[in-house]
Amino acid sequence: MGTHEERGVAGQGFDVADAAPLLLDAQGLVTAWTRSAERLLAYAAPETVGKSVAELLSAEDAGRVPELIDRCRRDGGWAGLLTALHRDGPLVRLMVRITSALDTQGPARWLVLLSELADAPGWDMSRATLEQMVTRSPIGIAIVDTDLRYVWSNAALAQYGGGPPANRLGLRLADVQPGLDAESIEAQMRQVLATGEPIVGYEHVGHARSAPLRETAHMLSFTRIDDGDGHPTGVYYTVEDITDRHRARQRLALLDRAGEHIGRTLDITRTAQELADVAVPGLADLVTVDLLESVLRGGEPAAGPLSDTAWVPLRRAGQRSVTRSVPEAVLDIGDVVTYPAGSPPIRCLRTAQSWRKERLDPLGEAWAEHARGGRAAIFLELGLHSVMIVPVRARGVTLGVTTFFRRHRQEPFEEDDLNLAEDLVSRAAVCVDNARRYTRERDAALVLQRSLLPHRLPEQDALEVSACYRPADELTGLGGDWYDVIPLSGARVALVVGEVPGHGIDAAAAMGRLRTAVRTLALLDLPPEEVLAHLDDLVARSAREEGAQTAAEEAAVAQSVGSGCVYVVYDPVDGQCTMSAAGHPAPAVVLPDGGVTFVDLPQGASLGVGGPPYESVELALTAGSTLALHTDGLLAHGDDWAVDADRDRLRQALERQAASLDLRCRAVVDALTPARPHDDVALLMARTRLLGTEQVADWDLPSDPAAVADARKSAARMLAEWGLEGLAFTTELVVSELVTNAIRYAAGPIRLRLIRERALICEVFDGGATAPHLRHPRTTDEGGRGLLLVSQVTQRWGTRFVPEGKIIWAEQSLTDPSP
Repeated sequence: MGTHEERGVAGQGFDVADAAPLLLDAQGLVTAWTRSAERLLAYAAPETVGKSVAELLSAEDAGRVPELIDRCRRDGGWAGLLTALHRDGPLVRLMVRITSALDTQGPARWLVLLSELADAPGWDMSRATLEQMVTRSPIGIAIVDTDLRYVWSNAALAQYGGGPPANRLGLRLADVQPGLDAESIEAQMRQVLATGEPIVGYEHVGHARSAPLRETAHMLSFTRIDDGDGHPTGVYYTVEDITDRHRARQRLALLDRAGEHIGRTLDITRTAQELADVAVPGLADLVTVDLLESVLRGGEPAAGPLSDTAWVPLRRAGQRSVTRSVPEAVLDIGDVVTYPAGSPPIRCLRTAQSWRKERLDPLGEAWAEHARGGRAAIFLELGLHSVMIVPVRARGVTLGVTTFFRRHRQEPFEEDDLNLAEDLVSRAAVCVDNARRYTRERDAALVLQRSLLPHRLPEQDALEVSACYRPADELTGLGGDWYDVIPLSGARVALVVGEVPGHGIDAAAAMGRLRTAVRTLALLDLPPEEVLAHLDDLVARSAREEGAQTAAEEAAVAQSVGSGCVYVVYDPVDGQCTMSAAGHPAPAVVLPDGGVTFVDLPQGASLGVGGPPYESVELALTAGSTLALHTDGLLAHGDDWAVDADRDRLRQALERQAASLDLRCRAVVDALTPARPHDDVALLMARTRLLGTEQVADWDLPSDPAAVADARKSAARMLAEWGLEGLAFTTELVVSELVTNAIRYAAGPIRLRLIRERALICEVFDGGATAPHLRHPRTTDEGGRGLLLVSQVTQRWGTRFVPEGKIIWAEQSLTDPSP
């Protein structure tokens, strides 16, 4: 092969790691044949071992073998292109590298590396190129015998420790690199020798002798070498330094863990603790998180830069150590942290810049004062030797500092560690700031909830309502009793009276939670017993939640358990009244003739306590009947408690006449409770009304598309009778869409009903059990716009389920302007 051809090959690549090795003796006879060589040329070891290598080459290259052997003896090796005979017939163009493999303990003289060139005719390989790729390649290459002693290695392997190739011959890995975990590497070699299966990509992590304080990672691949009889003669392996890749993977894994575990709640201290938990032990052995006290209260940090001598109120919000008892920390979570002026934590807090110290002064005092034992601990006693401090900063505001220490890991923090710490803290800082903002808004919301009792009852035509509330805490005017009037669909109205144990601010906070929940559940148009079941589940779940945000919040959650509530739904169309109670007195009914009765209402368990399912009762009320819903404070009088006697007192009070319902309601409370009651008192009285036959119209419709037109006409005629011709167009549209949906998607009877109250209500009943969903069709869709149109031309619409099916309803206000 000419010099020009060798230079041509030198410009190309030779993947030494993937080359197929084999061994020749001094005469060019094959002494060892590997599986890689078998895969390349398809010859098994028994077919090649003991034969001349010339028998594996083309006729032209076979004649060059003696010349090549002489050249190897003279120059110590050779590199170039040869054409080999594949066992199945075709010629294979190979890049070949021959180098000395002299071993006094065996017959091997030459190591041959074969690599297929594919379609690269005309290549040739120079010796200088292969020397650069093999001897000076960053990939280390070595061959060991069955006793795992070195037979050959390239110069590149020396960079991983153990000295030059000549120093390795006849030695094992533990001999040339003491302190390395040679046992695990040799275990891989033994596995390859035993099974013959190569191991590719084995990663070994440890500490090199050249850098004992720095963790390194290497990737090794192992291949067995067999003799002519298929018996293993050694292992060929490669080594590559992947420390940078390994550390990058560790950083990414730590950042992924941070994204998963930091900020799972809107609790400031829990978020701070999550930051410490994530960083240990992946980055540090001890992490402390100190936040400004104003931040923990949900407030804003002090405006303006901090002075060098200013005292900064910090509090330990989280800490984590590799040891369970955190012996390195001089403070406990929740303790006030006092750092001397000018100390690194204060400097980082003031400048908003991170700080790193590779080696701490062992005799230096820990910065946090008021250490355990009454004196300042020194870093030597705490075992801390390297530190990083990163300010907790979000949205341009510094909220505190996070300190990272190393104790057991001997390598000091590097610049990459500081970058990683800043990434972790910046993620946590946003979560801490979100939690701080949430705490501030939540506390403000609790203040607002203290006045959650309705100042004005909603206007509706189903009931005449009056309420009276008298708190036991006159100083604040706050209590745990509440009442509510909630308009429902179909002109129905829900009446609610409830009470939370205790009184004052905590009871008011708990009451606010329950009242809001009841109003939300009422909008779902659920039966009373289902509303109470959901409310009971909500209270029980809230009581099980851990880590209340503040003392007031914790008290509110605790006081919600054992609360009582009665929920009543009245329908003015037919006078039906359905009610259910949870640990609450049953309502009284004042009949139109003045007589008083008490509803025989099954008493369910108090909220959050658990018990059998809630039950409801249904009764028909004539127009002019008055429902009296009250809390137990109305009847409790000191220590005197007797159900029959209390009911007699309430009956007598309700039988007294008054000029108006408001005066009657107040007179009942005045008659039964003192000016300063022992318990909160709430009384809600509601006088029933019935809608006249002239206000309601209904039609039974066949399940026939032709019925849609008849329904529209019937609705239009009724609107004309009611003098509502101005709503005819939109009402016909609503009727058409709702009736069409019922015919198309539901089964069973269909009934259309119009109700004229403060709103014009259109209801369509069908026997289906599925609720319709509002769609947003594209401009090219031919359908799906029905409910979208209904939602646009009416003030509100919805679905409620009844035992026989469901009712889809829509309302158009007769008192307010159209939206």
